[in-house]
Amino acid sequence: MRILHTSDWHLGRSFHREGMLTHQGAFVDHLLEVVERERVDLVVVAGDIYDRALPQVDAVRLASETLGRLAASRAKVVLTSGNHDSAQRLGFGSELIDAAGVFIRTDASRVDVPVLLEDEHGPVAVYGIPYLDPDTVREPWQLSARSHAAALGEAMRRVRTDLSDRRGARSVVLAHAFVAGRVEDAGDLASDSERDISVGGVSIVPTSVFDGVSYAALGHLHGRHTLTDTIRYSGSPLAYSFSEARQHKGSWLIELGAAGTSHAEFIDAPVPRPLATLRGDLETLLSDASLAEHEGSWLQVTLTDTVRPLQAMDRLRRRFPHTLMLGFESTAPVVGGLSHRREPARRDRDLVADFIAELRGASASADELALLGRAVDACCEDPEVDMHLSEESSESAEPETEWAEVLF
Repeated sequence: MRILHTSDWHLGRSFHREGMLTHQGAFVDHLLEVVERERVDLVVVAGDIYDRALPQVDAVRLASETLGRLAASRAKVVLTSGNHDSAQRLGFGSELIDAAGVFIRTDASRVDVPVLLEDEHGPVAVYGIPYLDPDTVREPWQLSARSHAAALGEAMRRVRTDLSDRRGARSVVLAHAFVAGRVEDAGDLASDSERDISVGGVSIVPTSVFDGVSYAALGHLHGRHTLTDTIRYSGSPLAYSFSEARQHKGSWLIELGAAGTSHAEFIDAPVPRPLATLRGDLETLLSDASLAEHEGSWLQVTLTDTVRPLQAMDRLRRRFPHTLMLGFESTAPVVGGLSHRREPARRDRDLVADFIAELRGASASADELALLGRAVDACCEDPEVDMHLSEESSESAEPETEWAEVLF
């Protein structure tokens, strides 16, 4: 049996305000091409079909079209709900949809009811385990601990009980969770675009939970990962954060032989627009010929100029029109840093001028100071006084003032 493992489509998600539905539709086209080209028998989608519990209309339309096309293909389909999905909405009408060869599994109480398939080597039992919220299943399942490991451990206990009655059957399990061989490995697996699912600081599920399974198709982490030869993450088909800039996106093509998983091949997905992160001073970034390859990329840029350049984003976008994020790395002191000194009373005009100089790293020009002065005066009841504190009010003030730190 040839299995195509994918997950974390997040239909309807945007990338720093850039719409992704067109790119997600292109991935669906690619997915159907792979099904036919590679003669795929089973497509498994391990959760997070949508990006939110109440998806937008266009995302629902794309999902409907996708499942319709998959139902008309040569492959059967099993998909589960993830932590971004609404299990109730995604699972609506699943009993009717089963008849089309698309099996939607979102009910935690039925994790031990497999989709039964056959190939030349015999039966294959496919168990779809939806995302399990420990708080939701703890009472009905009488779990001894409030954790993802306890919830998924109980789900797999139920799966093994059912599987024990199906002698000779190979098993495929879909699960949506944070699985790692060791807790120490967790930091190397995650990316910024994944929603935290920790409960009381506990989210890691050990790989041993899936011992004995022919293949475990995991979802939740957005990077592809091979935890063991039989336990893998496909990752998301598209990058959803700049932390994923170096990840290869796609799906796993799994060959399930007579004795279990016999071969795995990663099928790269199309890249709608590459991601890159650039760092340096503005003039270098604008003039460096070696950066031409990034002129069509989505960019995250960090500027290192000592003096913050004016109109930096506009100037960057003239060369790099798809710059989405701009940050500044400067040796200048942080604006609004904590201060315990007692400062003498000062005019609002002076405070505003100092603020501009500290933020920019250089003083405002004469014309800018004149404009700022008029703005300050317009906010004061008496421009001549300019909110100047009297000697008496200064003496009665608190001896120390703390300013909350503001980051720019």
